[in-house]
Amino acid sequence: MPELPEVETVRRGLEPAMSGHRIARLLQRRPDLRFPLPDRFADRLSGRRILSLARRAKYLLAHLDGNEVLIMHLGMSGRFSVATPPLLAPARNFPSPLAAKEKTSSGNASVVGDFTYDTGTDPAHDHVVFEMENGATVTYNDPRRFGFMDLVAAGGLDDCKHFAGMGPEPLGNGFNADYLANRAKGRAADLKAFLLDQRNIAGLGNIYVCEALFRSGLSPNRAAACLSHKNGRPTERCERLVPTIRQVLEEAIAAGGSTLRDYAHADGSLGYFQHSFKVYGREDEPCTKAGCGGTIKRTIQSGRSTFHCGRCQR
Repeated sequence: MPELPEVETVRRGLEPAMSGHRIARLLQRRPDLRFPLPDRFADRLSGRRILSLARRAKYLLAHLDGNEVLIMHLGMSGRFSVATPPLLAPARNFPSPLAAKEKTSSGNASVVGDFTYDTGTDPAHDHVVFEMENGATVTYNDPRRFGFMDLVAAGGLDDCKHFAGMGPEPLGNGFNADYLANRAKGRAADLKAFLLDQRNIAGLGNIYVCEALFRSGLSPNRAAACLSHKNGRPTERCERLVPTIRQVLEEAIAAGGSTLRDYAHADGSLGYFQHSFKVYGREDEPCTKAGCGGTIKRTIQSGRSTFHCGRCQR
């Protein structure tokens, strides 16, 4: 499942082709993805202008004229590809020799999101196609159909079924040590499960929680209450963890996310944050912290792999 940095990378890749531009025609090639698509989905989107393209947690949000928002979730195998006229092709600050572009009659065609699974390019799985008035064609391909799209009123976005009760963005002003300590006060849940709970923090996923806990020197098995004093004030552990979460996410976004198999940017270049993993996927390797001498272990928590060093993470 793509995590926050990957979804943010996809948003940035789609923005030149979609943000501020009108959908000339939407092609809907099946009635459902993970869930049924909204009634009259193609009719309701054709002719609408996308005012802006945003992200909430692991969701993409296309704010439309007419005070509606198109919510898009990639699931496990969903991806977007963009065929654009040359002038719309997004520029990158870190071009990759691994970039792979396919020329089409429309200009440059490139994958914007292809994550853990090798989804291929079978057009049989091109379920939703945005034909933009600017000449770009944005195609949503999803072999397993675990992704979904929904339309909600802009005024009810925060209270809709997708976002009601969701915690603050970890890169936003609402996420700080005081907030996290207050949420953690008296909580017996293990620290990793607490951080993965979207009601506490929006958008954190397994990879980046593992990385943040390692960098902070905190055991994923500690009770979440370790972040809070009895009076609800943040402990030193909490003060250490919050900026580390921000740092890990910001570094991953700057690197373009993590390539677990074949995830690619809008220009076809691969994400490189996986080369900066200190703990994730490094089972039985020596701990990378200077002087530690420990070994990275893999355990299972709530059905998810946890990677940590039992010596320096306390």
